[in-house]
Amino acid sequence: MVLLSCSAQASGWPRTFTDSKGAHTLAKAPLRIVSTSVTLTGSLLALDAPVIASGTTRPGNKVSDEHGFLRQWGDIAVQRNVQALPPGESNPELIATLHPDLILVSATGLDSAMAEWDKLSKIAPTIVINYGDQSWQELLSELGQLTGHEQQAKARIAQFNAHLAKVKSAIKLPPQPVNAMVWNAHASLANIWTTVSAQGQLLSQLGFTLSEPGQGQRMVSQRGKRQDIIPLQGENLVVGLSGQTFLLFAANQKDVASVKSNPLLAHLPAVEANRVYALGGDNFRLDYYSASHLLDTLAKLFPAN
Repeated sequence: MVLLSCSAQASGWPRTFTDSKGAHTLAKAPLRIVSTSVTLTGSLLALDAPVIASGTTRPGNKVSDEHGFLRQWGDIAVQRNVQALPPGESNPELIATLHPDLILVSATGLDSAMAEWDKLSKIAPTIVINYGDQSWQELLSELGQLTGHEQQAKARIAQFNAHLAKVKSAIKLPPQPVNAMVWNAHASLANIWTTVSAQGQLLSQLGFTLSEPGQGQRMVSQRGKRQDIIPLQGENLVVGLSGQTFLLFAANQKDVASVKSNPLLAHLPAVEANRVYALGGDNFRLDYYSASHLLDTLAKLFPAN
């Protein structure tokens, strides 16, 4: 979490922020932001923040468009002329040519440019954001402080909260607890969303109870320092998937069929009872856009009437 210090002036600027690399002072609200993290970009766009370039993922798959932008906000990024940075390792030389006044780097995940932080920090103030241990609303508020768009953050969150309350009153939950996951059919690998993940927090707000793997599977499977996912494979997959219902994120009906046809999973209650649901391809990372779409999907899947 980036913390706004109490040293901000009456006008709001300069502002001093503290992250894992230390303290950073911004003299004024940034006007040219480079987001090296494709995950962070959606929240910046929802704030109407001045993003000039964004990190990308591999283009043209089920979660990304032809530019490598995430599908839930890709068209908005194109409308606002956001430059797509090549996927893979961050390119400080290219970023320098864009003359940013703020660079954002994710602390963890495949879209993290921490390895390039030293080089990036010589170009412009470079702030590290940890999106893995907070809800998208907390992240939006944090980025609102960083960019001077606090009011936009409050407005978006209020809109979403009204939407969530409406959906919560209109759905009937499937049998609990649930395993919320991203399924990799090729590797027979399940990345389980934990209760601290943005996905887990949203489901909890709606009344879902998340089933998480036991400590034994967690110790074997946990990768790096991420707290939002627990990867399961092999025998840990069988033991760790104990939910009565499976919710597949970044998924379509082919993924549902893959889970149902996997011999390791055939005896599990959720599979036997045909309670495996695809939640669509645009929620691998949650932001205002994908979270709103997710609410609509859950309302259609689990109507009360």
